[in-house]
Amino acid sequence: MGGPVRVLHAVVNMNRGGAEVLIMNLYRNIDRTMIQFDFLTCKEGEFDAEIIEMGGRIHRIPYVSDVGHFAYINALNKFFLDHSEYKIVHSHMDKMSGFVLRSAKRAGVPVRIAHSHSTNNEGSFLKRMYKMYAGKSIISNATHLLACSKNAAKWLFKKEADKADILKNGIECEKFLFSSEVREQVREELNLQTEDVVVGHVGRFCHPKNHTFLLDIFYEFSKLIPNSVLVLAGDGPLRSDIEMKVKKLNLENRVKLLGVRNDINRLLQAYDVFVFPSIYEGLPVTLIEAQGAGLPCVISDVVTKEVDLGVHLIEYSSLFDQAIWVEKIRDIAARNRHRETSASILFQKGYDIRHSAKWTQEFYLQSR
Repeated sequence: MGGPVRVLHAVVNMNRGGAEVLIMNLYRNIDRTMIQFDFLTCKEGEFDAEIIEMGGRIHRIPYVSDVGHFAYINALNKFFLDHSEYKIVHSHMDKMSGFVLRSAKRAGVPVRIAHSHSTNNEGSFLKRMYKMYAGKSIISNATHLLACSKNAAKWLFKKEADKADILKNGIECEKFLFSSEVREQVREELNLQTEDVVVGHVGRFCHPKNHTFLLDIFYEFSKLIPNSVLVLAGDGPLRSDIEMKVKKLNLENRVKLLGVRNDINRLLQAYDVFVFPSIYEGLPVTLIEAQGAGLPCVISDVVTKEVDLGVHLIEYSSLFDQAIWVEKIRDIAARNRHRETSASILFQKGYDIRHSAKWTQEFYLQSR
């Protein structure tokens, strides 16, 4: 009676970040006759058209960086007072969730979920201080706590971390299973030769992803392996800086910047090694996807051990030793490139999106 339960997801925008990809994976696989997703955003996003196509509603308010603190808080308060139809609010804005959930509580929203997707704040010193201030409102205003990993829970919820449920960043496993045919197709599309050693990355061009370090590693690796190519998928505020560094290192013919892609499942087939030198992370869905594609990964040792699915595809390295990264990438490149994947491993570990969607659906229905 009355149609599906409408859950309001609070995000800055619905672009292709890790949290947003998870939300969309859940949305596509949840029973939309029972649960429908709506969105409270501040900016347009790449997933907006698909959201509307699936029956979702997108509400927009100005973001704090555009209008200032008081106007932003007033916009939040007004929104929740004007939209009393929402009984479940699910906020994915890390420390900024404090403000969202405080306004929701004041308006009488009974179920208020804070979801941690990271282990650190991005931005200048002042922005980090502001976010810390916002984060102080989370525990007193949230009714439920979720996180992508134990480390992400500890970072956002501090002493209350043990009360958080872990919602694993599930993926559509079958889409990522390795295919030699797809590998050949994608490499041809990217003008890659059969013998090329492809070092790959997927991620937003921002400080935490550490693209500068990645370029330094590849520069040294390319001296050892002349037929190596670095393929970067993603976009972001630091892209122009990375383009300048590529030119400075004379790597224009060895680095491919693809921009935002909607076919990461295909792209991973073309890579030979996935390199991920992030400074901090929650639990990167791209690393789950890479393992689903049978792709060896060299990643920074600050990334949670929970991301390792136990299929011998993850190697951790210190960000203080570039030579180790180069050595590990070279060792992987020298191996037989035979790749095997198994959807059953991802399912057993709880990273099949059908498992995540079912869990989420039950969570929403039981929380009412």
